[in-house]
Amino acid sequence: MASPKRLQGLTAATITPMTPNGEINLTVIGQYVDYLVKEQGVKNVFVNGTTGEGLALSTQERKQLAEEWVTKGKNKLDHVIIHVGALSLPEAKELAKHAAAIGASGIAGIAPFFFKPTNKDTLVAFLREVASEAPGIPFYYYHIPPLTGVKIRVEELLDGIKEQIPTFQGVKFSDTDLLDFAQCVKNHKEQFVLLYGVDEHLLSALAMGATGAVGSTYNYLGKKNNLMLEAFAKQDLALAQRYQFCTGEFLSFVFKLGFGVAQTKAVMTFTSGIPMGPPRLPLLSASVDFIEKAKAKMTSLIL
Repeated sequence: MASPKRLQGLTAATITPMTPNGEINLTVIGQYVDYLVKEQGVKNVFVNGTTGEGLALSTQERKQLAEEWVTKGKNKLDHVIIHVGALSLPEAKELAKHAAAIGASGIAGIAPFFFKPTNKDTLVAFLREVASEAPGIPFYYYHIPPLTGVKIRVEELLDGIKEQIPTFQGVKFSDTDLLDFAQCVKNHKEQFVLLYGVDEHLLSALAMGATGAVGSTYNYLGKKNNLMLEAFAKQDLALAQRYQFCTGEFLSFVFKLGFGVAQTKAVMTFTSGIPMGPPRLPLLSASVDFIEKAKAKMTSLIL
């Protein structure tokens, strides 16, 4: 069931916990929810996305994870958004219908990334088919051209989309094209939720008018990013910059070591104490060297 609250603030792009042998580990989701809420101050989640290895999971596994997050997040989380993007339209529609049936707060879909749409009308037609399976909950477009290869401008996509997709609620904008993002804010901020998805650039997006953010670092740096949001709201730009530089310093450090979804699982494990397990192939587990260096850097930043 859709939350009456407008999606805003930080949304954690959840990591999928796995057992040592690579099976999804549902037993720690409750602990994960409590950690986000109590330790990081984050009450919105984006499940089965890029950080969650959604496209490396089976349809059944994605359904199980969605159910667990909705169940364990009841009365604790404000929003549980389920990413339903898939390689095929039938699978995306199946996942959307399931998300609505279990009481998710909303669904998100990406552009097709094998046979790619070449224009706005084709992309809207695809998204409309997916959204139609969940007519009672909000639909968000997950814009991530570095991974999908679909570079249709969001500014163009949003023009008239509400008439095509009545449940359309907003965008997760995971790209560094701030010109496109700024035009979305200028022309559509009153109508749509505009969530920025590049964590190290969040302060820039806030200055542009972002209404919230979705990202992986909010799993373990949510508290500091919430302080940045508070400082920005109080127009204390110098303090907001300090918190943004904190995230930037950590990411700049780990990027040089080699950083991706697999390494994110390791960082979340040593930060939260919740075992996230290994990633799915073709991703490889973080090295011992990475874990030691990243842990030391995180400790220095927190202190």
